[in-house]
Amino acid sequence: MLVRALAFVAGLVLLQAVLRSAVRTVVVPRGESVLLARIVFLGVRSFYTPLAGRHRDAERRHAVLARFAPMSLGVLAFVWAAAVILAFVPMYWAVTDLDVLGALKLSGSSLTTLGFAAPPDAAATVLSVGEALLGLGVIALLIAYLPTIYGHFSRREEEVLKFEVRAGSPPTPTTYLTRLHAIGWTSRLGEIWEPWETWFEEVQESHTSQPSLALFRSQAATNSWITTAGAVLDTAALSEAAIDLPSEPQAALTLRAGFLSLRAIAEFYGLRPNPDPAPSDPISVSRAEFDQVLDELERGGLPVKADREQAWRDFAGWRVNYDEALLALCSLSGAPFARWSSDRCERFHRPTVRHPRTWRVDPLDAPASW
Repeated sequence: MLVRALAFVAGLVLLQAVLRSAVRTVVVPRGESVLLARIVFLGVRSFYTPLAGRHRDAERRHAVLARFAPMSLGVLAFVWAAAVILAFVPMYWAVTDLDVLGALKLSGSSLTTLGFAAPPDAAATVLSVGEALLGLGVIALLIAYLPTIYGHFSRREEEVLKFEVRAGSPPTPTTYLTRLHAIGWTSRLGEIWEPWETWFEEVQESHTSQPSLALFRSQAATNSWITTAGAVLDTAALSEAAIDLPSEPQAALTLRAGFLSLRAIAEFYGLRPNPDPAPSDPISVSRAEFDQVLDELERGGLPVKADREQAWRDFAGWRVNYDEALLALCSLSGAPFARWSSDRCERFHRPTVRHPRTWRVDPLDAPASW
């Protein structure tokens, strides 16, 4: 009798763990880091990463990796359903004379509401009805969850595609600013920043409430939401620090919205970027790289400030606010190559099943570019 009571309790413990995982993943407004979801996503990624590595063509690798996040969501739903079935098995076994196989058959019949196994007594009937309701609840959660995911993804990618038109693929600040100058829009820079401030705010809300969104890849193999975010912030920082035009307050607001957004998403995944870095703290962009970009802008006809030393200090003072979070998220999402972002994120290690959080190596072990 004691063994059956313990089995019933064990089933309840497993059931509540599964339900808490589903609720925390789908229902809680601000997403929470859930062990089961991390294991599923990392497990599926361990399959897709070597599968993509077999292809030398970047487009083919991207096509394979693009299936990773959607497939992980499908596997996660299956795992939830299977775990609920397994959780009810010891409970059925505890209140009936069924053996384990019979309890498994009754549990599967109840969750799927197929009715191929009838409960033998009143206690089993109560459990069967409860399990059927839970099964319907899981389906209802998924019906609401998946359209929400793809709605956020579509809105995010709309702006990514717009930026690709102006900044190239992969996007760069020099391409963006040079093209705007070529069509006479340099004086209208202030008008372009407000939509990006809104975009960063929406990305922060959606990617912390539905964390799997960070792993959904863009349509183009050379594009990514995170490298686009980095290019937008670098463009705003360069325009404020180095372009000899009147300062745009909206650019500063966009920069603040951007680095707060990237920090919030990075913190969710376990990275703890410095919340209050000093303007003089080191960044991953070198002075030589900065001067090279200014030379490119000058060749493109843009008015660059004469005092490059001050321009560098101003740019570094902006970049330090998002530098660490940007590189960590590039590593996490496996972003394609892009200048000043994914091309230097090797010091951040992607999560594994054993170490399910993004982490960084010791600064002493960082690449020479740091």
